Amino acid sequence: MSYRMAIGATVLAALCATFVGAQAHDESKYPDWGGQWKRPRGVATQWDQTKPMGLGQGAPLTPEFQAVLEASIKDQAAGGQGNDPHVTCVSNGVPRIMTATFPIAFVITPAVTYIHFEAFMPRRIYTDGRQFPKDQEPSYQGYSIGKWLDTDGDGRYDTLEVETRNFKGPRTYEASGLPLHPDNESVIVERISLDKDNPDLMHNVITSIDHALTRPWTITKTYRRDRNELWQDYNCDEANNHVVIGGQNYFLSGDGLLTPTKKDQPPPDLRYFKQTRK
Repeated sequence: MSYRMAIGATVLAALCATFVGAQAHDESKYPDWGGQWKRPRGVATQWDQTKPMGLGQGAPLTPEFQAVLEASIKDQAAGGQGNDPHVTCVSNGVPRIMTATFPIAFVITPAVTYIHFEAFMPRRIYTDGRQFPKDQEPSYQGYSIGKWLDTDGDGRYDTLEVETRNFKGPRTYEASGLPLHPDNESVIVERISLDKDNPDLMHNVITSIDHALTRPWTITKTYRRDRNELWQDYNCDEANNHVVIGGQNYFLSGDGLLTPTKKDQPPPDLRYFKQTRK
């Protein structure tokens, strides 16, 4: 009997702790970021929303990585895919994931703020005061630590500052192939808040510190809120017609056959297939 009572007491204590924890989350301290957040109407998926994609971004690239971008654009003009890893459904990663190609949503808790994407794994921003771990496995999204700020002194948080490190690649800013450095030592700093005059607009000031750049590069993303949420199940692999074989990018046609993407592109190497001789 005493054993059962001990188990019951343990369970009751756990339930009480959960209840107290739930009560401790005072939602009135946090901003209302509910709903679905989308890119502004008429804005494509370029990194800096105010400038055209590619060379028009005016990214402060080093000469080496300016050449990478130019080569990517040239290859895409010839029918290739350039330096865009997402054509094979590789995750966009941070910071490109914050372009909001598809809608995003925020879920705020005291310890973690989650950003949910239609197309990718959820992003976790830890706000419990932890430090960056020493042995965390690198990832496309990296490891994000945030801090809530009350910038106007009204007793309610209004701004989330985020720093993200510990990446793996390849990662680019946009479909043009605008590159981040392959050493993946990027530091991405974000400052997310609602517009002062319109609570249905959100601004994300993003600074990239990366060895492919000559200096830190800051741009601002703006998202618009849609309170009539409609979510879809998007799976990149399900609709992806790109096939990479031996470093060459081919395209799967509507009839299921492999087709070239560039003029005079050689067929794939078939050395492992037994070929019928006429």
